[in-house]
Amino acid sequence: MIYFDNAATTYKKPGNVIREVNRCIKKYSANPGRGVHRMSLRASEAVYSARERVARFFSVDSPEKVVFTYNTTYALNLAIKTLIKPNSHVIISNLEHNSVLRPIHKLKTTLGIDYSVFNAMADDPYAEITSHIRPETQAIVCTAASNVTGHRLPLDILSDIKKKRNLKLIIDAAQAAGHRRIDLNALSIDAFCFPAHKAMLGIMGTGICLFAEECGGNTLIEGGSGVSSKSLYMPNALPEAVEAGTLGVPGIVALSEGIAFLEKYGIDEVERRIHVLTDLMVERLNSIKRVRIVGAEDGVVSFIIDGAGSEYTAELLDRHGICTRAGLHCSPLAHEALGTLQTGTVRASLSIFNTEREIDSFYRILQKI
Repeated sequence: MIYFDNAATTYKKPGNVIREVNRCIKKYSANPGRGVHRMSLRASEAVYSARERVARFFSVDSPEKVVFTYNTTYALNLAIKTLIKPNSHVIISNLEHNSVLRPIHKLKTTLGIDYSVFNAMADDPYAEITSHIRPETQAIVCTAASNVTGHRLPLDILSDIKKKRNLKLIIDAAQAAGHRRIDLNALSIDAFCFPAHKAMLGIMGTGICLFAEECGGNTLIEGGSGVSSKSLYMPNALPEAVEAGTLGVPGIVALSEGIAFLEKYGIDEVERRIHVLTDLMVERLNSIKRVRIVGAEDGVVSFIIDGAGSEYTAELLDRHGICTRAGLHCSPLAHEALGTLQTGTVRASLSIFNTEREIDSFYRILQKI
């Protein structure tokens, strides 16, 4: 099998990730922060160690600003619904995943917010984004990289606009975290959301929201936190303020070990490797006459075979042992902008564990198809 669906979830995990998840389940699978026995304390230590590792990897000044959730969608909902105020205006890009578009649209119907959409592929992103700012604009919510084409949005420009216009900035980093160096200390971002199970090389079931500051007492859900149990309200301080219920310790330690692997491998080498593989896949696909590449960047290559539906193409690839994803990829705005809303695309997405030989095999099979 050749696995090219890493933008959804990375399939191959480093050995240290698998070993630590097994060790967690066998040795300290207890509730963190809910007891004084040694297994509970060991779980608490592992969770805090993971917070420290995440904070260090993204240059965040405090582990307490690292909030664990169930996935990126939950992290984005948490950030959007705790930071954005009623009757305000929000700016999003035309490459957004439904994990941004749907909660923003929900707030339009429930809190009276309005939103506008900027063209993420404009030649002058600063002018394009600022042209949508109104007196009532409170926030920009957008992806760091498209899950359809891999197109990168300029985090430095977004950060600059946020500071100059005194806005909130919420970033969906699902396709960026783990693929390149991101220094949050050098950027002004209020909430940075990403998953453990993609390029961070962890397992499914864990998301992360890195908050720049406290959430102002706003919560998305309420429940047990392990502290202030007599109070009817959630604690005021992060991370407990927004971490209601039992944390997914195996997923959290998997994330920590995924970061350990990336640190050893070198994040700059990760970026270089992904770039090399992406260029090779583009070169191969461009040599097939009926294949049209819709977008290709940062380990994501979306394409169409003329005269063949994207789902049918993906099904044929699967028959030959190649895993891709077809359709709209939960990103209708992106496909509308790309002109592929009716057809969708086939998306081949790469990880550092993919090889040139796999790309050559993919190329030969696609030629047959």
